[in-house]
Amino acid sequence: MSATAEPAAAPFGRRRGVVTTARKVGAYVVLELTDRDGPAPVPGQFYMLAAATGWGAGDDERPYLPRAFSCMGAANGRLWFMLEDVGPGTHRLTKLLKGEGVWLTGPLGHGFRAPDEGRRPVLCGGGVGVPPLVMWTNALHAAGQSPALLLGFRGRRHAEVATTLPTAQVATDDGSMGHHGLVTDLLVAELDRDPHAVVYACGPPGMLEAIRGLCVERAVPAQLALEAGMACGFGACFGCVVPLAEGGYARVCVDGPVMDAAALREVPAH
Repeated sequence: MSATAEPAAAPFGRRRGVVTTARKVGAYVVLELTDRDGPAPVPGQFYMLAAATGWGAGDDERPYLPRAFSCMGAANGRLWFMLEDVGPGTHRLTKLLKGEGVWLTGPLGHGFRAPDEGRRPVLCGGGVGVPPLVMWTNALHAAGQSPALLLGFRGRRHAEVATTLPTAQVATDDGSMGHHGLVTDLLVAELDRDPHAVVYACGPPGMLEAIRGLCVERAVPAQLALEAGMACGFGACFGCVVPLAEGGYARVCVDGPVMDAAALREVPAH
């Protein structure tokens, strides 16, 4: 099967999209933007986003750098992103209204690779790590695969987004929805049931480090979509480096964001 194509290189410079919808889903906002001139992204790639107005105009000149976000979906010249208001950049982006402009650069980086023949895909993540897993789930289904989708959240308000994903198994820290506990509990159960799998993961660093350790210990191949603060997205600032198992460092923006778990020494808390 082939669920992915070679990632297209991002056009030079930023281009302007327009918000077509901004929909509140629990603790998140799902933005739909126009991007008629950009190449189609593959699941796991990301974009740098900045509001076209009200950006860098605050009393302390924040926010002033674009923010990196994984793509949640793409079709017919439109892109979808899921955001949470956790700082000045995401605060401005989550307040965007229909018709407002957004500067976007991308798609950037390397996305997920298709499973080796015979291995079943198990997708595991949570929080703002959900978007690339949603896009990858849809691509795998389109290619005739039936991936397991395991998602973890703090509580019901954050988990509301999972109600739109009928195949998702949910875990919450407070037990308000689904399994009471960590999403890695669900992953252990999946791998105990059938270890001939490949794991695809995206989420907070602590979650990814737990998944990396679990998969390395069990010799299960895993591809991790790393998240890191970055200033450029083109490998120039070295603000997003991660340590490699064989020594040295890799840049999440150009060497990732999807990287093999076995290649990493750890998933650092950027």
